[in-house]
Amino acid sequence: MKVFPVILSGGVGSRLWPTSRALYPKQLLPLVSERAMLQETAARVVDPAVFAAPMVISNEDHRFVIAAQMQEMGLKPLAHVLEPEGRNTAPAAAAAAEIALQEDEDAILLILPADHHIGDQAAFLSAVSAGAALARDGRLVTFGIIPTAPETGYGYIREGAAIGESRGREVATFVEKPAAAIAQTYLDEGGYYWNAGIFMFRAETILREMDTHCPDIPKHVRDAVTLGARDNDFFRLEATSFAKCPSDSIDYAVMEHTRSAAVIPVDMDWSDIGSWSALWEIGGKDKAGNVISGDVLTVDAENSYIRAENNLVAAVGIRDLVIVETGDVVMISPRDRVQDVKALVQKVAEAGRTEHHIHKRVYRPWGYYEGLDEGERHQVKHLMVNPGASLSLQLHHKRAEHWVVVKGEALVTVGDKVQTLKENESVYIPLETKHRLENPGREPLSIIEVQSGSYLGEDDIVRFDDVYGRVPEGS
Repeated sequence: MKVFPVILSGGVGSRLWPTSRALYPKQLLPLVSERAMLQETAARVVDPAVFAAPMVISNEDHRFVIAAQMQEMGLKPLAHVLEPEGRNTAPAAAAAAEIALQEDEDAILLILPADHHIGDQAAFLSAVSAGAALARDGRLVTFGIIPTAPETGYGYIREGAAIGESRGREVATFVEKPAAAIAQTYLDEGGYYWNAGIFMFRAETILREMDTHCPDIPKHVRDAVTLGARDNDFFRLEATSFAKCPSDSIDYAVMEHTRSAAVIPVDMDWSDIGSWSALWEIGGKDKAGNVISGDVLTVDAENSYIRAENNLVAAVGIRDLVIVETGDVVMISPRDRVQDVKALVQKVAEAGRTEHHIHKRVYRPWGYYEGLDEGERHQVKHLMVNPGASLSLQLHHKRAEHWVVVKGEALVTVGDKVQTLKENESVYIPLETKHRLENPGREPLSIIEVQSGSYLGEDDIVRFDDVYGRVPEGS
């Protein structure tokens, strides 16, 4: 039996704000290595002797970025499933099971969050092998991380009796995130593990267990898969059926109720990268205990995490701080208060700002744009168009645009005229005029776009033709 990896790419990682934001969350970012965390997760399961092609489950907003990251790795997912709305991990697992059964009636699923760090690949693969053996026998397997500290941010699993000659143990109970004193007793007693949220089971087994313990989930997921539709390289679950699913996790919906739960204890240098302090913990530290990323200068700084993404960050005389700069935001917190960053994000949203939702650089299927200047009735952006990519044929009701080619070669449509522009050449696009920008070359195309008009919002777009299948208006 091959193992079918299922990468769950949901959530916004608000505790890692301002780097992680709703439209470009932590799993799509290179936080631990040069690759995005989603790519690191996919790289763990590429051995064709063990694994089928991975399945990715995400929302619609992230689909093109994920597709580009998979393409960058040379990976073609078995399926890229788009959820019309987030319903937690149990419906996602049910959808993966239904799809996997279409490929292999004996399929074993390996459910992997996209945003975890695993430093010991050999230990991970060994645990997968042990888990697969138990899954084949009808067990619902979870991975229990051998704890190294009385962590209060994780749920725990208490082990029961050994399962034959395997590495697995029965699950005695799942424990909610404990207070610090209780967590310390777990370490002192032994037999308790952090709940990593990684699962293995046969597709047929998880659906049968769901039919018993949470029947509304598989019922509506089956409809959502049956009525779903292919859209280029994506599979869209049918929205009305999927919305009827209760929102529940695999833990609550199944694992806490089944009599078939098993835990594989494992030490694989694991972290869920749930906060900035987690990145400090696993990061390479200098002699003063600092983890430094980007253009940073320090004098007399100790035990701090300092990340500069766009500008120089200079710090003097600081201790135990987290400083993160992203070009449009500087966030500063004591290292032991970073769990409260989520409350800060809520404050940003309540103030009617956009920095919780979107980055200064906004990625699109054709490349990205980045705001350079904004004022009354004008806006300046930098557009980077990937080789061979094109924007949609579109028009704007309330703004005109002026494009200047900075680098590369552009194929531009304005009304009925199609022309090629080279470096330092420009074109004007009047109001209510159909236009398109394409990059016919092999190098990225760099454009400066100057917008002027009474309204400059991104929703003033009417699309007539789009190779990415986006809806005619908006998105």
